[in-house]
Amino acid sequence: MKNNNKSKRNLFTVPIILTVFMWIILFIPAGSIKFWEAWIFWSGFSTITFFITFYFMKKNPEFLARRAKVKQTKESIKTPLILKVYYLGFILPGIDFRFHWSNVELWIVISSNIIVFASYIFIFYVFKKNSYASTVIQVENEQNVISSGPYALVRHPMYLGMVIMSLFMPIALGSYISIIPMIFIIPITIIRIKNEEEMLLKNLNGYKTYCSKIKYRLIPFIW
Repeated sequence: MKNNNKSKRNLFTVPIILTVFMWIILFIPAGSIKFWEAWIFWSGFSTITFFITFYFMKKNPEFLARRAKVKQTKESIKTPLILKVYYLGFILPGIDFRFHWSNVELWIVISSNIIVFASYIFIFYVFKKNSYASTVIQVENEQNVISSGPYALVRHPMYLGMVIMSLFMPIALGSYISIIPMIFIIPITIIRIKNEEEMLLKNLNGYKTYCSKIKYRLIPFIW
């Protein structure tokens, strides 16, 4: 019983670290806790993150255990150095707030937050449909092809949610300039999807048939 309780507590390690780290990279560059756009974003992000953790802790703790693994497999793809400019998109909003570079209207900030949170909830829905969804490129034991729900529209709905979330996050944080590095999420995602599909075609039974039925990887009718 004690080991089970300890295991459940350990499942909260990742979301706690994630939310604390997010607070640091938002508010430290801003140099102020008056960064109100960040409070809206961080509060919503943290609430959804812990809701997802509580949900899967009850419904599917094995999913959380898999998500907690950060070790990359030999099949993983290295992100080209130039594309890591993307990570500046998390730091620039605070700097933007400090030096007043952008002037984003309140309704745009609120609308962007709604889109960001809706994207995060969509990712949660993807997790419910496919408990093997992960940014770590690998095939797990007993993993099956999922073709229902969002997987009936595109082959990589989790990445679709991540891209939308990333592109609207800068505006949700009141920063136009931060959109520039965040755009790099698009080539990063394309590279990752291409490498992931190469691995899935080789190692996941039925994936080739699934690809022949579902034509689009990320965006319906586009790609």
